[in-house]
This record gives sequence, structure tokens and C-alpha cells, in this order.
Amino acid sequence: MGRDINRNRCVQCGFGTNQLFLLYSPGNMHLVKCDNCKSVADEYIECEIMIVLIDLILFKRQAYTHLLYNLIDTDCLSRQDLAWKFGLSFLLLDAYRYMLLRLSEKQSYMTFSSTIGICQKILMDICVGNIMFICALHILSRVFLRSSAGVHKYRYKHFFFAIIISSYFKIFLVCMMIWEFPSPVIFIIDLFVLSSNVIAIKVITESAVSRCVGTCLCAHGAKFLATKLFEK
Repeated sequence: MGRDINRNRCVQCGFGTNQLFLLYSPGNMHLVKCDNCKSVADEYIECEIMIVLIDLILFKRQAYTHLLYNLIDTDCLSRQDLAWKFGLSFLLLDAYRYMLLRLSEKQSYMTFSSTIGICQKILMDICVGNIMFICALHILSRVFLRSSAGVHKYRYKHFFFAIIISSYFKIFLVCMMIWEFPSPVIFIIDLFVLSSNVIAIKVITESAVSRCVGTCLCAHGAKFLATKLFEK
């Protein structure tokens, strides 16, 4: 059925294709049609990046397929440089999230010792929370997504890479450096991150939506509970 992980995919039906476009000359490009559904395999190739970003924010499955299969070359993950950069960005944004939550619980005046204590708790939250998150995702993907068309056929690094990429909503936490928002906004962003993770897992594994939702809810729940246990 053309489901090779190293091939491009049609954003409409998910069918594998070797080519998305034909370049006859500079500025003369012809989009290739999918052999399965007979529609244009990936119309996002001719779209501006802002159009892709808007459709990602709107949780359109086609945009996620374009991002995870056709825009990012999965072969480059073998070098691991791109994966490490995105992974580090994920952890830094996670650290900033925990810092905002910790600071919202403290008074405006803090001593040097209290600042050190907050940094230690943030580091603990990052380590414990993300270890539990990764372990829960690994176990749940084997239990709930094993019967799908995808999980057992590709390397798990592509699965976790999709989770990191689909957590792009964390970037909106940076806005809280400029504008002052109430702390509940952080949990709204968390909800968007969870929803984006669900779509990414759906695209990568082709599992039922209910299985993807259950996997993400349990993994994020395990992360939340792990950080709460080390709060005191």
C-alpha cells in the first residue's frame, strides 16, 4: 500500500509516492498527482510557510502529513543533529513552563537561596516529568498502537521526533515574556500541545483517534503526576 516510512506521502490519502513535483526549469514546477486518490499529492509545496502554519494551528491532518513526511527529511534523523536541536528546544521550553508555574506561586521578593531552590525543583521537574512521559509513550504505543499500520514498522525515533515537532505550541510560552498573562494560560497551551500530539500520532501510526487520544492523555497524565510527587 506504499506505506514506506522513508518515502513521501500524499497528504490526502497517505499513499506513498517517490515524487511530489517535477522541476522542468527554475520557476517551472509541476505538482505530481497521487496514484491512489488521483489528487495532487501535496499542494502545500506551492504554499507560503504562513499557510502551512495556519493549517497546523487549525489541526489539519494534511498539514501534519506535509510537515512530518514531505517537509522534514526523515533520513536526516540518522545524523541526529536535527533531532538533538529540536529535543533541546523542547526541554528549554519545558523548563520555562515550569519556571512560570513556580514563580507564580512565589512572592515578588525572593532571596538567593529561594532562587536556587526553584532552579533545583525545575531541573527535577524536567528530568522526572520527561522520563515518565517518554516511558509512558513507549509502553502505551506498544499496547494501544501495536495493531496499527505504522508503529511496529518504523524506528521509534521517528515516533518521538513527531511528538517533539508537534509540541510546537510550547513556543507561545515565549509570549509570556513580553505580555503578562494569568497562569491558567499555561494549561490552555498544554491542551493545544496535547491536541497537536494526537494529530501527529494519528498521522504517523494511522491508528484510531480514540487510541491516539488515550495514549496522549495517559502519557501527559503520567508526566503531570510525576512532577506533582516531587513538588514538596
